[in-house]
Amino acid sequence: MENLSFLGLDLTRLLSPEKLAVLIRVLFLVGVGLPLLGILTRTVRSYVTKSYTAQRGMIAGKLVFYGGFAILAVSVMNELGFSLAPLLGAAGIVGIAVGFASQTSVSNIISGLFLITEQPFVVGDTIIVGNTQGTVLSIDMLSIKLRTSDNQYVRIPNESIIRSQVINVTRFPIRRLDLHLTVAYKENMSEVRRLLIEIAARNPDALQNPPPMVIVSGFGSSSVDLLFAIWVERSEFLKVKDNIQEEIKARFEQEGIEVIRGQ
Repeated sequence: MENLSFLGLDLTRLLSPEKLAVLIRVLFLVGVGLPLLGILTRTVRSYVTKSYTAQRGMIAGKLVFYGGFAILAVSVMNELGFSLAPLLGAAGIVGIAVGFASQTSVSNIISGLFLITEQPFVVGDTIIVGNTQGTVLSIDMLSIKLRTSDNQYVRIPNESIIRSQVINVTRFPIRRLDLHLTVAYKENMSEVRRLLIEIAARNPDALQNPPPMVIVSGFGSSSVDLLFAIWVERSEFLKVKDNIQEEIKARFEQEGIEVIRGQ
């Protein structure tokens, strides 16, 4: 058979039956393996999410994907005739060098394991870290990702989370809404208390168990400071906060109760 060449390449050798067989097997592995890996990853993530939590589902999905991808990559390299021994040796040397240069990453990974094990929050919770409040999108080995109420994306390293105070706003099904009010000394406190409790009772989203409370929290130079505390479902928190404050303003104006501003 006459040799074929193109740009100095021996096409006869490249297109030999053995090479074509290898090429077909590689294409089959990639063409079939990647879609199957994607389907398996989504299936495992969906199953674990439904059976446990979204956080564990996300972790399980990543473990399946990265493990399957590593197996697929090794299979392709084996078909192409690459020896894994030199690569593993080089990877070990590179790993040692990277390990010395990435102590912060190692610290974040260890912190991530603590977060996953302790579970102070899970995917979907709303948390406050320092001055940042947002909904947890993912908990990864190096960082957590948040989405703030104004739709900003925030990444916080796990090490910072471990070292900071974290407030989980949505850990429990109900929250207490605290409203701080200041009224003039001349007002009848019993009447003010009665009016506030009535406002809470008339609001369909304000819980009556635990009951709402009105507490005198202090005395200003020209006012009495009150704490008006109402328990609400966490999903209705902002709605109740807005409605209750509108109702307080309207009723206080109607009853002639003087509110002291700027306290």
